[in-house]
Amino acid sequence: MAWDEWEQLKESAVERQSTGMRLNGLPPEDKPNAGGPTGDLEVSQKDLAAIGDEAFKLYNRMWKEARVAETDASGTALTKEGFALGGALKHVAARWDRQLNSLMDACALISNHMDFTTKAHQGDEIHIERHVSSIATLDAGFDESYAPPGEKNSAHGEKKDDKKDKKD
Repeated sequence: MAWDEWEQLKESAVERQSTGMRLNGLPPEDKPNAGGPTGDLEVSQKDLAAIGDEAFKLYNRMWKEARVAETDASGTALTKEGFALGGALKHVAARWDRQLNSLMDACALISNHMDFTTKAHQGDEIHIERHVSSIATLDAGFDESYAPPGEKNSAHGEKKDDKKDKKD
């Protein structure tokens, strides 16, 4: 191996290594769903409802179109007639039913979970909104600059004049 050839191999190895590793995460162009600099994922209630709706539609389609009761009946009939194919057909039908039921259960779970998630988050939003608005009211009462200088802070309410109450 000639010296020039060795130098070229070393240079190509260094180039491959320098572009092969990235630390500190992916570049922004590789994170299309990152949602900004914080990386938070945002999902609207409309998105969740659409996912649940599609899972429900898929469940109904599988119930109508994917069940194959005739296959099991055909397998039984062929077995009675002495065909070995009957047993195999019944095995396939049983396996298909197990797999189909598993997939239908997954669709039902997704649909129900999306409905639950939508309702739960709506409740959370209302709770947070009430909590935050009550904090703002409390903060207004403690903020000395809430009222213009020289005027009473309306958040404290009206003060009764104790001297007037004693005279009357």
